[in-house]
Amino acid sequence: MRRPSFVYVLYIATTPEKLWSALTDGTLTREYWGGRQVESDWKPGSPVLWRKLNGQHDVGRARVVEATPPQTLVLDWTTQPEAGAPVPPATRVTFSIQPAGPKNVKLTVIHDEYEPGSVVGEDARQGWSAILSSLKTYLETGEALDISKRFAAEGH
Repeated sequence: MRRPSFVYVLYIATTPEKLWSALTDGTLTREYWGGRQVESDWKPGSPVLWRKLNGQHDVGRARVVEATPPQTLVLDWTTQPEAGAPVPPATRVTFSIQPAGPKNVKLTVIHDEYEPGSVVGEDARQGWSAILSSLKTYLETGEALDISKRFAAEGH
């Protein structure tokens, strides 16, 4: 049976370098990712963590599979559940950045390798849509969507 995947494509008025920075610089992710600050050295095999505004790490965990600035970022993605609970199998998230004219980029995000019917599919549809919309708005206007601010205020 074929595993499902979530694919999201958007065009952003920015450069590949600025988009790469927005994906990998914790100071910038904090602005549009619900207050979460990404932390990694972006070398293959390295961990990727997200720190909330309160200083605690988010449940999201990843490992860098590939990092080719400013074109490709591939992560094995999972969550760190409550203490003692089994860690779910990793899924794959791929960010592909391509120039789309002199002042725009095409960002394709593919979240795949999850089980059919798993909660990952629904979480991907809801979560990535909000995060990526906020990222686009942030890069184009300098201000993230209100939804990101609300998630941060609620501690999500």
